[in-house]
Amino acid sequence: MAPIRTNWKRLIRFVAAETARVHIGEPVDATLDVGVAAAQGQTIKAYEIIGSALDPNAEVTKRVLTVQQLLTPLTGEEIKVVRCLGLNYSDHAAEAKMALPKFPILFYKPTASLIGPLAPVTIPRVVQPPSEHLADYEVELVIVIGKTARDVPESEALDYVLAYTGANDISFRKHQLAVSQWGFSKSFDNTNPLGPCLVAASSIPEPQKVPLKCTLNGTVVQDGTTADQIFGVKQTIAFLSQGTTLAPGSIILTGTPKGVGFVKSPPLYIKHGDKMSVWVGKGIGTLVNNVVEEGKEKAKL
Repeated sequence: MAPIRTNWKRLIRFVAAETARVHIGEPVDATLDVGVAAAQGQTIKAYEIIGSALDPNAEVTKRVLTVQQLLTPLTGEEIKVVRCLGLNYSDHAAEAKMALPKFPILFYKPTASLIGPLAPVTIPRVVQPPSEHLADYEVELVIVIGKTARDVPESEALDYVLAYTGANDISFRKHQLAVSQWGFSKSFDNTNPLGPCLVAASSIPEPQKVPLKCTLNGTVVQDGTTADQIFGVKQTIAFLSQGTTLAPGSIILTGTPKGVGFVKSPPLYIKHGDKMSVWVGKGIGTLVNNVVEEGKEKAKL
């Protein structure tokens, strides 16, 4: 099986100032962290891409558009399923005083949980106050599947990856730790930032060397690398595709490194008015999102 080759190296989805419509494109500045630029109000230019983000043959044109609003790199319709791994970093398992899992711990999210750069993370009333429910941050590398995968051997697993992106898997620990199934505690509407861009798999040939960082209100709280994953990208795809079809557009959140808030003493939790930044290296960039508690006036970035 041949690796997926795209005509773009980085892809963003955005509302263009010139058209007031949604487009996809490749940032003109190949080194620009589009998430930081958007948060700082900098001008972002992109070459328009004609076609679908999931189509490797989508063409990068010479037409330059200006980003008015940065969106999730994939639409809710393009995302077929959101699969997530829990407790997938050895350093995170150690800080949580949990045994290393023998098999990947899998849970699912609805697409309604996903939001884009600068969109507010909303803490719903059901998990307020956050001090009791321990609302938590989690920086993660995300796999985007690009072609139908089933019973994939580890040796061929990376051939099915279209791209990688980033996420902040907001978690509410009271509900998570009360039951064996984590889906409810991690699936509330508008709680999972995704993006800011897709980076083609061909640009990240070794996904176990990707740095990750989370900053809360200006303080670095997570600083890790995918080298600490218990089940790497190859193992994850091979395991999840056993007897199960992973359709193009399936995304897989691959877990978070150490530094989460609920294990700290005293526990650290996100609350109304907080500002989070999660950064994933290799060109993926930074997701900047503020925190709003449902029923309160929206906090400003």
